[in-house]
Amino acid sequence: MTTAAPTLVLASRSPRRRELLERLGLTHTVDAANIDEAIVTGESPREHVQRLARAKCAVVAARHSRDAVVLAADTTVDVDGEIFGTPGDTTEARRMLQRLSGRTHLVHTAVCATRGSLADHVDRGPVPGDLHCELDTAAVSFVAIDPDLLERYLATGESLDKAGAYAVQGEAAAFVASVNGHITTVVGLPVQLVERLLAPFGLSPTRTYP
Repeated sequence: MTTAAPTLVLASRSPRRRELLERLGLTHTVDAANIDEAIVTGESPREHVQRLARAKCAVVAARHSRDAVVLAADTTVDVDGEIFGTPGDTTEARRMLQRLSGRTHLVHTAVCATRGSLADHVDRGPVPGDLHCELDTAAVSFVAIDPDLLERYLATGESLDKAGAYAVQGEAAAFVASVNGHITTVVGLPVQLVERLLAPFGLSPTRTYP
């Protein structure tokens, strides 16, 4: 008898991450973690995203049985070791983008996957609570941003729910001179990590990301 594939649960309300999973042909549901994402004093940008991705994954896994696989991710912008998360308002977004203008920064995305841990029945794959996590980094170079263009971008509101105050796949594409690394790492869900992390759970993309 063929065992049914587990249900995939995305521990994020990000429409960009949902779209990436859909483009891979991975059917999923959403259960956002809603954890405290405050920066811990002394942690590096890489440590920050890995800690948050692990926390999101663990929190959501505790709400689901073992027939679910939980996928979580966190993304941050790294400017000389300073963490640029989601701006609190337009003033902070403006400050971030002015810092990014005309220079190269790093974008780190950590991804974690685990079985749900609510039930304790025998099933294939890693044991409950066994978090599998990986990190990917891309370098993004910005052109010098024209002040008028910056203000028009801020007026769109796009910057207010994005790490580093911009969406590379949105209007901010005009700011990007080059990306050294995979574009999906910058968007917030590296497809190569998703494929690698979900494979042990019997989940595989049915489509290839272009």
